[in-house]
Amino acid sequence: MVIVMNLDQLTIRMANNAQTIRHLTIEVAEDQARWRPDPDSWSILEVINHLCDEEREDFRVRLDIILHRPEQAWPGIDPEGWVSERQYNRRDLEPSVTEFLRAREESLIWLKGLSDVDWQATYDAPFGRITAGDMFASWVAHDLLHLRQLVELHWAHTLRQVQPHQVDYAGTW
Repeated sequence: MVIVMNLDQLTIRMANNAQTIRHLTIEVAEDQARWRPDPDSWSILEVINHLCDEEREDFRVRLDIILHRPEQAWPGIDPEGWVSERQYNRRDLEPSVTEFLRAREESLIWLKGLSDVDWQATYDAPFGRITAGDMFASWVAHDLLHLRQLVELHWAHTLRQVQPHQVDYAGTW
């Protein structure tokens, strides 16, 4: 039995993911939005702005190239470098979330406008061959990775806020 990627179900998942991301940022104080548990971690602001830039400059652009212009080179991206280069942590949270949600809505409109998608279409990326299906699946999964990161940031911040009290009774993290 061959399972076919369901664009409708996955775009619903992406819309729901965006709303979950929004809910994880509602009424987050400025100091918490900028807080990092350690120097190698990202803050909530950095995660949100990363998601926004990835939405605009990575997944949608590269999936479009795979599907419609496979001879075209992918534009360069530097998601990790953008965090400091674009000063994500100096931005304000609410406008950053709004920008992410706007970019996601543009992506969802674009995705819903696709017809007869060839998920097996391939692209010779610098790291090897990738299919349109692989790119789209990675886009959906990318949200989940950062949802987990946002929850972990909330967890770590809560542990910091409740000191010297313990949260062991809540269960194992």
